[in-house]
Amino acid sequence: KSLFEHEWELVKSPAGAYQWQATNANKTHPDAFDANKKHKPTMLTTDLSLIKDPVYEKISRRFYENPEAFNDAFAKAWFKLIHRDMGPKSTYWGPEVPEETFLWQDPLPEATYKQVSKEEIATLKNQILEADFKISELVATAWKSASTYRHSDRRGGANGARIQLEPQLHWTINEPEKLQKTLDKLRRLKDDFNTSHTSQISLADLIVLAGNTAVEKAASKAGIDIAIDFFPGRVDTTDELTDVASVNCLEPIADGFINYKSKSYTISTEELLVDKAQLLTLSPPEMTVLVGGLRVLNANFKQSKHGVLTDTPEVLTNDFFVNLLDMDYQWKAIEADEIFAAENRNTKEVKYTATRADLIFGSNSELRALSEVYASHDYKEQFAKDFAKAWQKVMLLDRFDLA
Repeated sequence: KSLFEHEWELVKSPAGAYQWQATNANKTHPDAFDANKKHKPTMLTTDLSLIKDPVYEKISRRFYENPEAFNDAFAKAWFKLIHRDMGPKSTYWGPEVPEETFLWQDPLPEATYKQVSKEEIATLKNQILEADFKISELVATAWKSASTYRHSDRRGGANGARIQLEPQLHWTINEPEKLQKTLDKLRRLKDDFNTSHTSQISLADLIVLAGNTAVEKAASKAGIDIAIDFFPGRVDTTDELTDVASVNCLEPIADGFINYKSKSYTISTEELLVDKAQLLTLSPPEMTVLVGGLRVLNANFKQSKHGVLTDTPEVLTNDFFVNLLDMDYQWKAIEADEIFAAENRNTKEVKYTATRADLIFGSNSELRALSEVYASHDYKEQFAKDFAKAWQKVMLLDRFDLA
């Protein structure tokens, strides 16, 4: 009202800064220091832009002419501001929870079908093992789906299977062409199961179940028997329930767990890894065991060999820690202090390569202590069990319904 109903001229404030003053208004505004003084309304250039810019002018005029629309828009914007970090609407409590669901809450559809039983889960796991999947393929897909979660605002995660929708489907980190092939095979398995059973499984659930199955298989190849509990109940969301621009803000700039970094940053690679870990609510031991396990499972971005410190990839061994700390090798920088080579001290032969996200587990005192534990000959089985536990934690981060 003030902006539209006054004419404005450029003047200088008592401090010498430029501001705008209403020329056709009375002096009605009190002085900050002298109760006997009054001033004409004043605005900053940022204020005037709301009526001078052609796009903002349309928005401002609508609010000027429709005060109720302004009140409603302000209420919704304020509600969004103070609830943005609470995650989905299902986490809200109390009598004042609005009935309306907003797109920025990343809504999910209701699961109106019967969930799979324990016996059917076992059947699905056998079908996954019999299908044409690589362990690394299933592990990487499940990780990329679930690890989008960030506890700072409780967004992301595997529930909803947004990895099959835009924009996640074409994020660089997700290797779109490769991801699409994996999702297509999982969809066929899902459709075949759902058409032959009264119960149903979502793609979101199947992605996680397939990842769990791959981890169990990798452990069995190492002679270790582990079982990861699976809790069905995830649903598949739709394009209509996805705010593409907002979800795009979740795209990782780096993920040291799979040795991915989109470009060089002033923040170091290992700091980006620790930041990713805290977004996933991981402790130092959990971060350590997950990195070591994901490396030997060959789940790196584009299956890079950096940090895959094993001769038996896709087998859940503690080889990453054993070879990282092996004193037969000396690590030397070969690419701008980012890529390093393990050179045999006697033969000078290069055996492995690694990044800063790998070598931090040998150079940081706390992480090295953890690595030495996991490198122990008698800790192989415990390493696999700890990996499975930390893996399941990440898979369940957005399952607020279970909490």
